Formats: sequence, C-alpha cells, structure tokens
Amino acid sequence: MKYAVATLGCKVNQFETQAMEQLLQQHGHIPTDAGDADVVIVNTCAVTAESGRKSRQTVRRLMKENPGAVAAVCGCFSQVSPEEVRALGAQVVYGSGERMKFVEAVERAVAARTAAEETNVDDPFRRLTMESLPAGALEGRTRAYLKIQDGCDNFCTYCVIPYARGRVRSMPPEEIAREAARLQSEGFRELVVTGIEIASYGKDLKNAVGLADAVRTVSEAAPETRIRLGSLEPTVVTEDFCRTLADCGGVCRHFHLSLQSGCDRTLQAMHRKYDTARFAESAALLRQYFPGCALTADLIAGFPGETEEDFETTLAFLREMGFAAMHVFPYSPRPGTKAAALPGQLTRAEKERRAAAAQAVAEQMRRAYLELQVSLTLPVLFETEQDGLWQGHSDNYCLVRAQGAGHGIMRNVKILSIQGQNLMGIIV
Repeated sequence: MKYAVATLGCKVNQFETQAMEQLLQQHGHIPTDAGDADVVIVNTCAVTAESGRKSRQTVRRLMKENPGAVAAVCGCFSQVSPEEVRALGAQVVYGSGERMKFVEAVERAVAARTAAEETNVDDPFRRLTMESLPAGALEGRTRAYLKIQDGCDNFCTYCVIPYARGRVRSMPPEEIAREAARLQSEGFRELVVTGIEIASYGKDLKNAVGLADAVRTVSEAAPETRIRLGSLEPTVVTEDFCRTLADCGGVCRHFHLSLQSGCDRTLQAMHRKYDTARFAESAALLRQYFPGCALTADLIAGFPGETEEDFETTLAFLREMGFAAMHVFPYSPRPGTKAAALPGQLTRAEKERRAAAAQAVAEQMRRAYLELQVSLTLPVLFETEQDGLWQGHSDNYCLVRAQGAGHGIMRNVKILSIQGQNLMGIIV
C-alpha cells in the first residue's frame, strides 16, 4: 500500500503523524508524493477557524492529487467537526485519539476497496490515560519528539482544544525514562519534550511529579542527548523549575512561552492564568539561569474588545521582552468558543493590520537577537546539507550554516555573520 500524508498544526500532531508512519512502515507500507497513493491521510488541526479551513483545503487537495485513493482523516478538526470531514468524502474519520486503531482502519479500507465507511470519534473527556505511541522520527532524522502529556484544563475563551483533546493525561515517569533511553540508543541527538500543555504534566498522577521532574527523568535516562522543551505556560516557570532544569545539563537555551497578549485587560478576557508582570518574571528567571537564551512567544492580534490603546500596550510589552522570534496570528473566531460570541469583534482588515504591525516588531527583535550571536561560539547539531554547506540548529534554536560538518554531528561553531535568517560560521 502506498500512502500520502499531510500534517497540520502543532508538534503533538507532528509526533502523532510520525508515530502513525512508523506503524505503517513496520507493516510494509510505502510513502509517496507522486500522486499514486492508495490512501491519503490528513492529521488535522482545529485551534482556529483558519486551521479548520486549511484542514478542509488539504483534504480536498490530496484527494484531487490522488484520484481513487481512500481518504482517511484524523486529528482535532475531525474530532470537533466529524460531519464536515465526512461531507468532504472521507471514508475513514477518526478524532484525536486511538491512532493505532486509525492505522488499522486505514489498512482495512484500502484492502476492502469498497464504499465502506468508518467513523470513530469518541468523547475526549472520557479519556483517562494517554495513548502509548512509538516515539521517535523517521529514518534520517537527528531530532525526535517525545510526547509526555495530552489534554488541557485551561479552557481559554478563544480555544477549542480542551474539547478536542480532553483533560490532562500524563505519561508515567518510568515510561518516559524507557522511551528516552530507547531514543538515545537509536542515535537521536536531541529530544523534543512535547505535549498539548506540558506545564500541566503530572497533575493527574499520584506521585506529585511535575514538568521539571519529567525533564530530569529524560536527562538521566538519555544523558548523551540534548533536550528541547515545547511550549510553556509562564506560570510553570519558577526559581525551583529553572534551577532543576539548569542542574540537568543538556537543556537547550530556547524557551517558547505562551504569551497571546501583552495587555492585562486582554489576557483577562482570554481567561489566561497570568498577567504581564508574571510573564516578565518568568522571562527574567529563564534569562538568569540560562544566559543568552532565546525566548520566543505566540501572539494573537485583534482579540475581541482589544482597543487601539490595548494593542499599543502589547507592542510596548513585546519591545520590553525582546523576543528572539514570534508567531503572530490575527484573531480567528472558532465556533463553539466563548470568544466567538464576545462583543467588540474587529474587522478582518483591522486584525490583519495589527498582526502586520506586531510582526514588524517581531522582525526587529529577531534581527537584534541574531546580531547578538555574531562572534559567539554556539553548539550546533547539524542536520542537512545544502549548496555545499551543512546546516543545523544551535542550542538557542538559531539556524547555523558551516562547512565540514555531517549529518547528526554536534560541533561548536564560531558565528561570523548573518545571512538572511541564518547564521554563518566556522567549526572550531
């Protein structure tokens, strides 16, 4: 069986797609992008209305590119809107759980070659444990995802994810240790610790462990790998948290903090659990314990009720924080969320104007951070070769290019210059 696959959304979706591909390839199935697939698989996202639109668009595109193929769709969008996915013509529709059963359903559908349809979308709030999936990456990768948590209990007013993923579920520490050790033995040099909301790791477990304990478990089980963390809620960043991570060794100096707004009034309307003072405290702690670290963030521009003054407050806060990079999104109302019904909805043009203004500030900060790297020596994990130069990511997540490296090799690189969005250097 030949399959074509597309993934939308977050690192968790990327992890789950890689896990499904590992299962498919273990069963002898072959990936293809030549338009001759027997099945097209789309792992969807529903975090915004725009994500849903892109998910539908991707399903249609792959079906058109692979005429006659079975269409199999899973993920958060099909979890919350299975009827819309079915209307696209998908024969296999699963939600955000039971990935192993989804793979089996795909195999049955292709083998049957009939019009038989299968829909399996559960109630995510009834999920009590985290599904165990093979962690890792496909052949030739140097970095592997290690998903330690699923679900979210935050219920932010703009977000549908708790309804797509259910409550917080955590991987037991002993399983984390086993998976981390296995990934190191398979040759991975970097492990990305990820989840839907990893700051909540352990709240459902009985042994009073938290995210810092999980990171320490990974470090002890895989001491030869470096560790990169997924998105963090600012409230998890305390002095004890930073001290534990710093003591682990091998934790990358890159932290993605979920900001969303730099205005306290807007954060309150979003039902975020921190204000800008708490966020700034978290940023200061990380910079204290990880000097020179890259702090990155997400921002939603044009949230309902956000005034021009609120937005200017946000821009001022961004400049104060000095982020190394940002993901900026114009607010996209998601049906079924509280924010979609709030008064003060802004026009699309105004939201895009504010997003563009915030992105311009983000670009200034990104350039300033890159300039700080020139003349420094950074540890770089090289991944790919292009135009005679090897490129890879530094521990602070800068893309670095240099001669004379190799796939999966970690080297110290002295940074000489900036070229576009890359750093150029020489191995020392």
